[in-house]
Amino acid sequence: MPLHILQHPLGAHVLTHLRDKTTKPALFRTLSYQISLLLALEATRDLATEEKKIETPLEPVTSRVLAKPLVIVPILRAGLGMLQPFHDVFPNVSVGYVGLERDHATAVARSYYCKLPPLAGTRVIVVDPMLATGGSAVQAIEVVKSASGKEIVFVCIVASPEGVALMQKAHPEVPIHAGALDRALNSRKYILPGLGDFGDRLYGT
Repeated sequence: MPLHILQHPLGAHVLTHLRDKTTKPALFRTLSYQISLLLALEATRDLATEEKKIETPLEPVTSRVLAKPLVIVPILRAGLGMLQPFHDVFPNVSVGYVGLERDHATAVARSYYCKLPPLAGTRVIVVDPMLATGGSAVQAIEVVKSASGKEIVFVCIVASPEGVALMQKAHPEVPIHAGALDRALNSRKYILPGLGDFGDRLYGT
């Protein structure tokens, strides 16, 4: 399973301010949009295209368009903070939702909601800002596969080595695109140095 770390000066700049504990929710949301936009472009670099004949104002030409539909599946609730950039770049994208909530005592995610569009014949991009233990990502991808999702990519802003390892074991064929690969998890299963609880910082809770 390939692990792709974002290599862009703006990505590093944005991530620094996301990590800063003094960054307020309004700015945090703007920064989340910016780095998610960069990740959206990187994660779709290999989308299949097909030829299409069109008429320019001057002459006919054969050009290329996207060959298959795209589905974005944010893991609720924090994944919603990464959704808008995909909408902006791919206006016709379909959106599914997988609701997983981490128990702070056990660090195990429980499912509370799932709504997916038809996935057969699509590219599915599962998004969640933090790949910490990897449990939520593994569960969400299992849900996508059970709904006939075949071509799957996972996108996050920060990943831990432990989360990447679990993903490699459970879904070795699924590429991961991350803004950064951090050092480790702490005893509470938070990523170090990380940026705290993404959902809380995004929504000011």
